[in-house]
Amino acid sequence: MSQYQSEINRRRTFAIISHPDAGKTTLTEKFLLYGGAIAQAGIVKGKKNSRAATSDWMEIEKQRGISVTSSVMQFQYEGFCINILDTPGHQDFSEDTYRTLMAADSAVMVIDAAKGVEAQTRKLFKVCAMRDIPIFTFINKMDREARDPFELCEELEKELGLETYPVNWPIGCGKEFQGVYDRGRGEIIHFTSNGGAKAATATEVLLDDPNLDALIGPRLHAQLSDDIELLDGAAAEFDLERVRHGKLSPVFFGSALTNFGVEPFLEEFLRMTTAPLPRTAGELVVDCMDDDFSAFVFKIQANMNKAHRDRIAFLRVVSGRFDADKEVYHVQAGKKIRLSRPQQLMAAEREIIEEAYAGDIIGVFDPGIFSIGDTLCAPGKKFRFDPIPTFAPEHFRRVRSLDTMKRKQFLKGMEQIAQEGAIQIFKTPYTGMEEVIVGVVGTLQFDVLEYRLKNEYNVELYMEGLPYEYLRWIRSADGEPVKEENLILGTDVKLVEDYKGNQLLLFGSQWAIGWTQERNRDLTFYEFGGGIA
Repeated sequence: MSQYQSEINRRRTFAIISHPDAGKTTLTEKFLLYGGAIAQAGIVKGKKNSRAATSDWMEIEKQRGISVTSSVMQFQYEGFCINILDTPGHQDFSEDTYRTLMAADSAVMVIDAAKGVEAQTRKLFKVCAMRDIPIFTFINKMDREARDPFELCEELEKELGLETYPVNWPIGCGKEFQGVYDRGRGEIIHFTSNGGAKAATATEVLLDDPNLDALIGPRLHAQLSDDIELLDGAAAEFDLERVRHGKLSPVFFGSALTNFGVEPFLEEFLRMTTAPLPRTAGELVVDCMDDDFSAFVFKIQANMNKAHRDRIAFLRVVSGRFDADKEVYHVQAGKKIRLSRPQQLMAAEREIIEEAYAGDIIGVFDPGIFSIGDTLCAPGKKFRFDPIPTFAPEHFRRVRSLDTMKRKQFLKGMEQIAQEGAIQIFKTPYTGMEEVIVGVVGTLQFDVLEYRLKNEYNVELYMEGLPYEYLRWIRSADGEPVKEENLILGTDVKLVEDYKGNQLLLFGSQWAIGWTQERNRDLTFYEFGGGIA
């Protein structure tokens, strides 16, 4: 095998998904701890002097103890080159998570042992299932009072329609949580806490070890023996092929906070998950081992470095090898470009790189030429990867700068944040951009917008809620722009245009859409994203 092939084969690119507060960002920190990428793990929520989580780079994330953007981190562990995509758990940022899942080859689903499957878990699971990618389940917070492990596995199967295979099994829970039983090796892994910030100390003993009663206590020993008997009789058979097609989820138990079970999970996960997966471009299937470079943009982020006011486009390398000095073809722009300052990331930390391989996530400087979903490939190739889905906003507000003298900063900030995909901007036809209508999928995005405009662009905003919930693109029969006076519109319908000049209608109800269509027969209505309504 060539060095080129072995570099690609050792790459693992996965996303971590969960409902808010299940411990996803904490688990990400502990992976970095075991990989030697950080010396001491931070805590997402805690006292004032607590370190902020490494993957939470934006100031608002550190203050609120939530992730509001997808973070990208790369580290090495036992010969593997690992790219982690830590996603926001909060439903208001789900479109960022969906886009990030397009860049992942597998997903780690974190479940709270006390709460089980929650609403956001179901949504994110469906996106993974649509992509047929492997899903690994880490049942977290076993150091607290937890539900019965059999009940949790049954709920996973019932709620998600996914068979489960417990790879390990918990020994106790809450204050009695002492470790896990590794079913494949027939070994107990007993943990001793080192305070959570450093790796836990593990002692491995066989199930028939005569000192086991002294190690975990006779009651937990008896309980474990009964559980193993039940598991061996009832659990699904392990089938790696079914795991790799998202039909069977390996289940692991542990505590990210105390590090109990984190390293065994990481090791088994890396053994089971795949090298970079192919991607489709219409009829074409692009394999990771193809010699020619190709990649797609799945995320854009402005102002990661306040000192430079720069904008970074995140690329998922799909095939081949990327070299910093080579030209690539930007398909949407129809021209050759050189990617400026290619870098690998550890949340907000960056390192300039000379090369990257299929499976890697790299950031490149974006002077304003990239959009989410753009394809980059070797000169001479002109295929486009399948589009990344866009999501219709459901909440709208009228937004303007409180200080009219800061018009330039206001326009720049609004445009840059809109290009990241977090918000969508509309305006009334034949007016300027001094006042805009902002649409978002979740209302928390308005808080982030207000915070970022103030802290990154020194602009204070005035926001006013609007009564709209739906939007449709419109097109007249002759293709010419329509004028509001020529339309028959209800009181809860508004004509707007996006920053590309496309015309849309905002509606206060589903009923208003039908009413408006009925009275404006020469208009064609399109769902946001392009499909005919």
